[in-house]
Amino acid sequence: MARGRRVFVRGAHTFQSARKRAMPTESLEMRALVDALDEPALIVEGLTVSFANGSAKSVLGDGIEGRDVRLVIRHPDALGNILTGRPGEVELTGIGEVDRPWRLVVRDLGHGASFVRMIDRAAAVSAEKMRVDFVANASHELRTPLATVIGYAETLTDDPDLPPAVREKFAHTIRDEARRMLRIIEDLMSLSRIQADRFVEPDDLVGVEEIVRGSVENARHVGPNGECRFIVNVPSDLPRVKGDRGQLLQVFDNLLSNAARYGWDESGSPVDITALAAQGLITVTVTDHGPGIPREHIPRLTERFYRVDEARSRSTGGTGLGLAIVKHIVERHSGTLRIRSEVGIGTTVSVSLPIPA
Repeated sequence: MARGRRVFVRGAHTFQSARKRAMPTESLEMRALVDALDEPALIVEGLTVSFANGSAKSVLGDGIEGRDVRLVIRHPDALGNILTGRPGEVELTGIGEVDRPWRLVVRDLGHGASFVRMIDRAAAVSAEKMRVDFVANASHELRTPLATVIGYAETLTDDPDLPPAVREKFAHTIRDEARRMLRIIEDLMSLSRIQADRFVEPDDLVGVEEIVRGSVENARHVGPNGECRFIVNVPSDLPRVKGDRGQLLQVFDNLLSNAARYGWDESGSPVDITALAAQGLITVTVTDHGPGIPREHIPRLTERFYRVDEARSRSTGGTGLGLAIVKHIVERHSGTLRIRSEVGIGTTVSVSLPIPA
């Protein structure tokens, strides 16, 4: 009889061990799979968080394993899916951070357990917002001069008796606004081409000194107060860099044009341009001594259509796309862009490009 009991106990123990081995949280393979995920992932049994990977702990807290899931994820929409165990996906915000968007994926693992995966949607939502904002900004930037052109053209058409001076003024305005639209369209097309080539590494060897001096000549008459004075200290024996000559010319055309438009005043203070080769990089620095830029604007300067002073930018012919173009070209060339500014002192922009080995 005792022998039979031992057999029975052994059989029960074997059954329980087999059942435990079948449970998801006891599977080394399942744990390894969940832990290898970059996104936060949990295994929930009943009401308990049985396992959480490192990403989940960084969002929800280190001590979440073994806790009630209702205390770990305090979100009614998320809990509605998790506690019912029904497979599905739900878009929600408010886990970890108030406005952080997530896609919550729930899968039934059997034995009363669920696999919960949290996919961070912040980058996707931000990209979509940027796309919507870009379309809205581009439409606005083109609509404003176009409305002016149409209004003045209609006046010229409908009133043939306008004084010659007025007709000439209207014609000049139409020409200037049309040129402004053309510059915007050209910059938009340039951005599109740059982004299309962003994964194509440039392979031509170009001279930085030649490009900088060409940009100086292009920007000399851009400023609103006459001919801008540039002081150029760029050695002629700098190593060549791998690059797209046309795009690098755009970089320095934009930087020097900005310095001439916004960093050069009636006092005639010069714009300084220096270049040096060090630590495997050629760094070109453009420094103006103008009014400077308030600190809160600096992180947004490379956004498309972002302007510190919108009225001044329009009056000097800026499109609001120059630094966005610079940023994307520098990134394509595996370089870095740095902007430093202090109100009342001036602005310094540096572009560093790698020297080929």
